[in-house]
Formats: sequence, C-alpha cells, structure tokens
Amino acid sequence: MSLFHIFCKRRARDCNGDVSFIHFAVLLIALFPSIAFSEPSKKHPSPCQIAYPSDVTVEWDCRTLRPGESLEKLFGERWVDVARFNRIDRRHARSGVSLKVPKQLDDLDSFSPLPLLYPPAEQEDRFILIHLSEQFLGAYEYGALRFALPIASGNGGNETPLGDFRITAAHRVHQSCLYTVEGTNRPYPMNYALRFFVNRAGVSYWIHGRDLPGFPASHGCIGLYDEPMQKEQYGIPKDPEVNDAKKLFEWVLGGEPEDDRVIPLPNGPRLQILGEAPRSER
Repeated sequence: MSLFHIFCKRRARDCNGDVSFIHFAVLLIALFPSIAFSEPSKKHPSPCQIAYPSDVTVEWDCRTLRPGESLEKLFGERWVDVARFNRIDRRHARSGVSLKVPKQLDDLDSFSPLPLLYPPAEQEDRFILIHLSEQFLGAYEYGALRFALPIASGNGGNETPLGDFRITAAHRVHQSCLYTVEGTNRPYPMNYALRFFVNRAGVSYWIHGRDLPGFPASHGCIGLYDEPMQKEQYGIPKDPEVNDAKKLFEWVLGGEPEDDRVIPLPNGPRLQILGEAPRSER
C-alpha cells in the first residue's frame, strides 16, 4: 500500500474528508504523483492456489489458460459457472492464470458453498451471510437461500471485519476517495454500494461492485461482480453480462432507486460475516 493510501485510510471519513484533508491530499498528489498511485510489482496467486472448504464437493483439475483462450471459448454458456467456482472475473481470467476446471461441468448445477437453510436467519425477511473462508455471500429470506454470489474480501493488512452488522446506507454511484483505477488517477468506482460498518477512525466499509481477481484482494470491503463498470474503466469485457452488485443492491432495496443520492437504511438487513479469508498455497 502506498504512503498516500496509508495516510488516507487513517484520515478518511466515509468518502467525504474534511476540507483541509482534501486540500492536503490534492497537494500531495500534485507534488508526488508516484506516491499516490504507484504500487510495488508482485505476483498474484491463481485460483488453483486458493483453497476453499467446498472444493472437496466437486472433482476438478487445474488448467493454465493459454494465449487466445478465454472462459467463453473453453466453456461456452457454462463460463459464468466456472468463473463463479473460481471467484474470478473475465478480465483476470487471462493467459497464464491457472483455473479449477470441474471434471464434470454438470457438477456445478448443485454446487453451493453456503447452506441452503440458515436457522439464524429464519426470522428475517432479508439476511446476508458472508463466509470469508468460502469467499461467498448468501442472500437469505426467512432462512432460505435466495441466491449466492462470489466475493473478493480483504486480506493481509486490510482485513474485513467479522461479526454481526446491519446495512445502514445505500449509494448507487459511490466511489472511493482512497483508491484509484489501476494505472490512472480516476477514483475507483464502488457502484451499488451498501454500507455495513464504520470503524472508530470513521472509515466506512461497503459491499460494492469491483474486480474479482480470483483471490481476496480488497482493502476490507466486500466486492461483487460489476462487468459494466469493468467495460467502462478497462474496455473488458466487450459484452457485459454479470452484475452481482446491482442484483444484491436491488434485492436489499426492493428495486432500483429513482436517483443517485445516499439512502439511509435505519432498518436495513442484518449481516453476518464469519470465517477467515484463505491464503494462497505456494
């Protein structure tokens, strides 16, 4: 993490820092742009190097993608299922990345890393369970799993908080005041954001759309597929299909809001986060 990011993380208040902080941050970026945006190069793990408890429920082989290969070319209409199984998006499923490929793709029809029934949610019309060990989120209605989505959580020095929370705010066009789109100075989009925690330093944690690289990679928030954002920012994928962030957002709100203001949710759904984010197996 850059010195700028460390400073921001300590001083940020949601995404609206005080005026003096914003002026200082702008000056810091202007004088030392490399501090704000450069990150040390490092080799990221491939999905085959990440172990999840539910891996044992599906027989799979590890396959390294070759130049010119893509999820769509290899798996046709089943590419979404394979991507979800690997907790990866199409932008990151590129040549040289090793994926877990089920020996029988039909096995993914019954694949569920989260319980179909969750007793602690039986009295709740909407309840969200996030299992960090599985890197999956479940949306429950009166204890029954309505749908499940892969995530990218925090890891290393940027852990996602554990415990019981409640969704307290929603913002369709939120953006980060701490982090930028890779290789640019544009604020990182956090579309369809749902706030679930504010720490003692005033830093907010959200569920929102982001990249899913196939391993825990956020700065503490919970990331979901947002292919329209990826096309807008990176030009990939050409034809966006998956937008899990929007799906969860509209499920929480009961539909899409009429405007882009921050919406307080004093009685938002309960949220439970448990488990531990997996580390890569080198």
